[in-house]
Amino acid sequence: KRNGMIGNIYSMGLALQALEATRNFYAPRKWDCAQAISVVCAHDYQQPMAIAQVLPALVGRSYLDVAGLDCAATKDMSPNRQLPLSPVLGTHGVPRAPIQVHYSITNRLQGKHFHYSTSVTVPSGSTLLRVMEVAAEENPQIFSFQTEQTSWGTYVTAIHGLAASTEDRTYWQFLSAGDALDEGVGTYKPHAGEHIQAIFSTY
Repeated sequence: KRNGMIGNIYSMGLALQALEATRNFYAPRKWDCAQAISVVCAHDYQQPMAIAQVLPALVGRSYLDVAGLDCAATKDMSPNRQLPLSPVLGTHGVPRAPIQVHYSITNRLQGKHFHYSTSVTVPSGSTLLRVMEVAAEENPQIFSFQTEQTSWGTYVTAIHGLAASTEDRTYWQFLSAGDALDEGVGTYKPHAGEHIQAIFSTY
C-alpha cells in the first residue's frame, strides 16, 4: 500500500525494524521489503533520531540485536581511521533566488476563533521554520509563535498565544494543499507559491 510507505516517512525506520525482527511470524511476500527500503533510501533524512531508527533496518537488523553485539571485538579499531569531511559541492556562496510562500494560521477549535494569512519572501531552500520567523518579524502581534527542541527536531508549541495541550489533546497541525506535512517545521522546505496552513487541531 502507498508505494511502500508504512505510516509516514518518520515511522518507517521502526516499522522496518519491527518487520525484520518478526519475519519468522508472517508468510513470505506479505509485504514488499524492497519497495519499503527504496522509499527510505530516496528520502533525505535530516534528523538524527530518524537516522538512528532507519540505519539498523538498512542492514537487516533491529534494536533487539543490540543485546547480542560483541563490543570487545571492535574495541581495537583505531579512532583515527575516519574519512575526511568534504564540503557539499555546488552550494557554498551561491545566492539563492527569493521565493514567496503563503502562510496562514487558523483556530476554530477553542477560545476566540481566528484566521490570519500573510505572504512572506524567503530565499529558496528555506525551511518552514524560517518562513514562520519572517512572518513573526513582520507582524509579531499576529504571527508570534513558540517552539521547543525535541529529539525529533523543532516542535511548535504555540502560535498567536494559543498553546498546544496534552490535557486537551490539542496541537498545531501543518498542512499543504490540505495534506499534513510529513516533515517538521525545522526540515520542511516550502516551494515557491506554496500555501502552508497551521491549523489548531485535536488528536
